[in-house]
Amino acid sequence: MINLTKIIAAILVLLAIALGGYAWMLGRQTSPPPVATGAAPNAAPAKAQEAVTYPVVVAARTLPAGEAIPADALRVERLTINPAGAFQDTAVVAGRVPVLDLGEGTPLLEGQMASGLALKVLEGERAVAIKADEVMGVGNKIQPGDFVDVFVMLKSDNKDIDRTQARLLLSRKRVLAFGSASVDGLASKAGDKAGSNPQQFQRNDPARTAVLAIPVEDVNRLTLADSSGRLLLALRNPGDTSQPDPKLFAELPTALQPVRSAKPGDVLRVPLEGLDRAQAGLTAIDLSTGGQSVPNRPATGVRPTVPGPRVAGRSGGLQVEVIRGEKSETLQY
Repeated sequence: MINLTKIIAAILVLLAIALGGYAWMLGRQTSPPPVATGAAPNAAPAKAQEAVTYPVVVAARTLPAGEAIPADALRVERLTINPAGAFQDTAVVAGRVPVLDLGEGTPLLEGQMASGLALKVLEGERAVAIKADEVMGVGNKIQPGDFVDVFVMLKSDNKDIDRTQARLLLSRKRVLAFGSASVDGLASKAGDKAGSNPQQFQRNDPARTAVLAIPVEDVNRLTLADSSGRLLLALRNPGDTSQPDPKLFAELPTALQPVRSAKPGDVLRVPLEGLDRAQAGLTAIDLSTGGQSVPNRPATGVRPTVPGPRVAGRSGGLQVEVIRGEKSETLQY
């Protein structure tokens, strides 16, 4: 019994020594400094904030409103914000036109760029609206993007129009908008009321205007015809590209004549084109007659004049003026 007690006591002593040694080894291990433990939560958000940036296209220099943006005037910067409507690629913005002045470093946004129907008008064209109804609009079957021929019917009014006529005015013109539908794809107010099917509402709503893309030099011709006569749109197949030959007809004179130099040997001005011809204008008389003659003027006529003094050797003292076209001749009898 005594030996068993001694054995148990020895085992307990050895266990106590082992536990003490283990505790001494744990005490010698270096514990992390408390500052490092407290700084870890703050360091993680800082690194996260530095990593969250967005590529945004900004102006490399001042961009004036109304001028196309060149590619070298743009750069991409990484910003901590991502504005709504921002661009990430300079190629998407190059060539766009801002509607307001933008300073250097300003992020470019979609809302700052020109948009809408104006972007569908090609260089040298103008969007012109004319009155429309079911008859002139081919029973309201015309849609934006179609091509039409514009005919005009001029009725004699004994003033600018000496004879009733109907003829082709403009050929193969592009329809930009008809009624509330347009090629820019923007939802109209009428379309919003239609619910889930705005196109159906647009078709049922009679069109009152049609917007055509017209070369700027032909705008005068269209506006005069619209005010002096009745227009008719003839729908044509988009694959039909035939056009009348302008060489077969005389060019209409302009209302304003260009200045001609009086110096001998000076080269005459080239025919007016584009904006210059639009600036020169067109008269209703020339539109009606093709610039060939003056209406309401008989080809041959007699106009009495005040009797003149008798001439010796002649039977009478009356004079008449005979008009042949633009030439006049005074005869005495």
